[in-house]
Formats: sequence, C-alpha cells, structure tokens
Amino acid sequence: MNDTAIDVHHLRKVYPGGVEAVAGIDFDVAAGEVFGLLGPNGAGKSTTIGMLTTTVAPTSGRARVAGFDVARQPLEARRASAVVFQEPVVDRELTGARNLEVHARLWGIGATEARARGRELAQQFGLGEIVGRPVATYSGGQRRRLEIARSLLSRPRVLFLDEPTVGLDPRIRFELLDVIAGLRAREEMTIVLTTHYLDEAERLCDRIAVVHAGRIVALDTPRALLATLGTELVELRVDGDPAAVLSFLQAHGAAGRDAFAVGATITVPLGGRSARDVIETAADFGAPLAQTTTRPPTLDDVYLRLTGDRLAA
Repeated sequence: MNDTAIDVHHLRKVYPGGVEAVAGIDFDVAAGEVFGLLGPNGAGKSTTIGMLTTTVAPTSGRARVAGFDVARQPLEARRASAVVFQEPVVDRELTGARNLEVHARLWGIGATEARARGRELAQQFGLGEIVGRPVATYSGGQRRRLEIARSLLSRPRVLFLDEPTVGLDPRIRFELLDVIAGLRAREEMTIVLTTHYLDEAERLCDRIAVVHAGRIVALDTPRALLATLGTELVELRVDGDPAAVLSFLQAHGAAGRDAFAVGATITVPLGGRSARDVIETAADFGAPLAQTTTRPPTLDDVYLRLTGDRLAA
C-alpha cells in the first residue's frame, strides 16, 4: 500500500438547482490513519463520503482511493474500500450470520471462507452469541456492529464510517466507539470517519478536517486545533452589544484576535492574560455581565471561532 490512502484535490459537488454541497476541498489521508470529517449536519461530510465511495458523482475535481480514481476507476476504488452509511442496510428478516454470508458471496468469497470469516468477525464484534438470531431482534448498537463487521468481510484497505453512532443511546454509543478504536490495530486499515460529536473526533482521529458549508476551514490533529485557543478561556455573557464589548476588550489589550462573539456570549482565549483582567475591562465598558465562566477550550470553541456556528447544530 502506498503511503497515501486517499488523495483529494479541488473536489466539488453541485446539485440541481445550484446547491453547492462541497465547494472544492483538498486533503489527503495517510495509509493507516484515522481521519475525521467534523461538522454539523449539512456541512458536506456525507456528500464527500458519497463521492469517495462512488455513490455520488463529483461535479469537478479529483479523488483517489487506494490509488484509484473514483470517477475513472470506480470498480477498482470500490473493491479497495468499504462503507458503513448512516442508514441501516442489513436485512432485518435474516439472521446476522446469513447477512454476513450473503454479503461475502456478493463479494465473490467462497462459501467455506465466507462462513469462517463471518464467524471470526462475529466474535470480534461481540456478536457470537446472537449471530444466529434474526437482525430484527438486535438492539441498535448490535445492528451497527453487525454492519461494521459486514463491511470488513472483503478485507478493505480503506473503511468509511458515515456518522456511525448517530441515534444510539450514550452507553451503546460508548461501546461502539470502543469497537471502532480497535479496528485499525486488528485490521491494519485506513479509516475515514464523519461525525458531529466532539468526543468521537478527539478519541478516535489522528487528524480532523473541520468542515463548514462545504469547505474545510481547518485541518490538523485534535491537540493542535485545541492549542489554537490556548489552555484556558473566559466566557462573558453580556447584556448589551457583544460586538461592541469585544471591540473594547481588543482595543484595551484584554482580548486578542482569536476572541469571538456568538449571540450574547463573548469567548476570550486568555493566553498570558488573567480572567480577572478580562472581566474588569469588560466592566469598564459599562455593559452588565450576566454570567462569567472560565474553562478549558473544546473543539466546539474551535468551530465557533472559525464559523460562528455551533458544531452540533
């Protein structure tokens, strides 16, 4: 396998009516990397996955998966990859074992190997005791684990997970994240994950592309993205004009260019400043402070600073 598993240049998708879902993005994913596309619903994450998995035709640009051009060599790109979409695709009337066997046979895997590989994956994903039951009896988390196991039957070099934990309750979601975290070590594959959950991105991804309105507005490791806001910030909820208060803070050296206002809340990364200096300078402006909070930054703060929108919108 080459050092680069995915190579994307100026990839763009415009739907009928002129809706630009993906606006000319560029990124690459190293072999063996877990790469995240982080953003709210409608940001363009799923459309990007659709183009990389050949289910959505790009309007322009180029993308290669495992060295294969997704537009010119779609069959080769599909053979080298697998995808778990947001919507369930397993047959609820069949047993888990039969779902695995049918999918394996569709990939041209012989009956004996298909059964052996299915048993192996069922055990790996904690489905061994229920794999003989109809999928209709599975919980949401069990169905998602079956779908991921199903995607691995063909031994893909690249695995795409599109919002894999959406709709799951917190406990089941945590268990599934544990399963996903172990995939790379067991299967030696590249994983591309879309999510709007902060903890998923921080826990699973080596690097994150922050996506907003079809564009990548930042791309780095989770730690590096958080480092752009320092180690501590102060939030001020003001009764008045937050833009005017923010300008006053910046003019008086109590806030830097990385400070931002969303709604009635001003967020100020402290850097070398003290929270007390920021609060006292805001008070000097004359606008009442309804609330003040000091805390470490999160990826949501990074997204807010870059876009002005909440991440989990």
